[in-house]
Amino acid sequence: MSAFFSKSHITAHSGYSRWMVPPSALAVHLCIGQAYAFSVFNDPLTRIIGISESAPEDWKLTTLGWIFSLAIVFLGLSAAFGGKWLEKVGPRLTMLVAACCFGSGFWLSALGVSLHQIWLVYLGYGVLGGIGLGLGYVSPVSTLIKWFPDRRGMATGMAIMGFGGGAMIGAPLAVGLMDYFKSETSVGVVETFMVMGSLYFVSMLIGALTIRIPPANWQPAGWVAPTVSNKMITQAHVHIDQALKTPQFYLLWLVLCLNVTAGIGVLGQASVMIQEMFKGSVTPAAAAGFVGLLSLFNMGGRFLWSSSSDYLGRKNTYYIFFAVGAVLYSLVPSMGMAGNKTLFVLLYALIMSMYGGGFSTIPAYLADIFGTRYVGGIHGRLLTAWATAGVLGPVLVNYLREYQLAQGVAKADAYNVTMYIMAAILVLGFICNWLIKPVHEKHHLKHDDLDELDGVYPKGGKA
Repeated sequence: MSAFFSKSHITAHSGYSRWMVPPSALAVHLCIGQAYAFSVFNDPLTRIIGISESAPEDWKLTTLGWIFSLAIVFLGLSAAFGGKWLEKVGPRLTMLVAACCFGSGFWLSALGVSLHQIWLVYLGYGVLGGIGLGLGYVSPVSTLIKWFPDRRGMATGMAIMGFGGGAMIGAPLAVGLMDYFKSETSVGVVETFMVMGSLYFVSMLIGALTIRIPPANWQPAGWVAPTVSNKMITQAHVHIDQALKTPQFYLLWLVLCLNVTAGIGVLGQASVMIQEMFKGSVTPAAAAGFVGLLSLFNMGGRFLWSSSSDYLGRKNTYYIFFAVGAVLYSLVPSMGMAGNKTLFVLLYALIMSMYGGGFSTIPAYLADIFGTRYVGGIHGRLLTAWATAGVLGPVLVNYLREYQLAQGVAKADAYNVTMYIMAAILVLGFICNWLIKPVHEKHHLKHDDLDELDGVYPKGGKA
């Protein structure tokens, strides 16, 4: 049984089409992307006992908010610590464990809701589900990079676009299931958790069973590796542990953290922000449409920007994110004061496209800098930047807003200082990106080390 999940068993045969791999990655990422839509459960979960309205014994929103927070924390932790294990055992076993954790997270949460024990929901979706999120996030990405050395940005964009689009499937699916299962004695959450856990487990299991890795030294037919003149794309490899000893890792950590901090802070307040900045002229329904539009640009940007980075270069792409993003954030307050909703929406749509593009471009950037052999593990450890930004961004936006209001600033103007601070954060990110240089050769794995590592794979050549 263990041989079935080994690297040797899932190594593709000669002539295997690499285009069979993206559907396996999407089968996982479209599932775990549901995390972005977990908020649709918040209101029903506050009415588990009261059904039609919250009862005194029902959970409060502040209590429920920890479910998503725990999931993101354990996403970062499992990606950081599980990335190295991924490189050892391969993507099939890692994706299987992700499927078991994510599916069982829903099932355990269903039990917690049924018994009205919040700690079981925390343990279920928060801890188990979060582990499934982290392992499921990194394993397909590293595999796609190895299959598409000529189009690394496009490859990572395909998978991570699926993560961004998972909410577009998960939200209506959850709402539809809750409507179907609700009754006079139930809001339908328990049954919905059971069904979604089962559907996601099956989909992720299919992804795990169909995933394949390329033979050692495999290259696409007719492709010539970049010459040494392109110093920002290495042909060497850096071990996971050695990567942590390089300044490049920490600069890239800051690059991701600063880009995400600026985007995620305003994303969480997008609906409230547009209603307060255009008081009386934007309805809650229109604000919801605005959030939906941002989600589309977030998802589309993940594919378009990362694909463009194959031609622009990863460093140049991040220059665009930071330089153009800083200008866009600086223009937002003036659009609000001018009452120009069209340009306001356009600015935020572009900002969100670059926010999503930052997620999908970073794995290819890592592969360029550290090589492809351990990119999954290195990417996993870098995702702690996401977990940090997930706390830092909303805290900056929320607390600065409250401070502004306490000082007597009008709600419509309460975000102005925040936007300028976000622009400054992006300028700092621009500097970090500028400082990134090729990794010194002393950190590279030697040929003897590579030969020994290649022993775990069947020898392969060009396909």
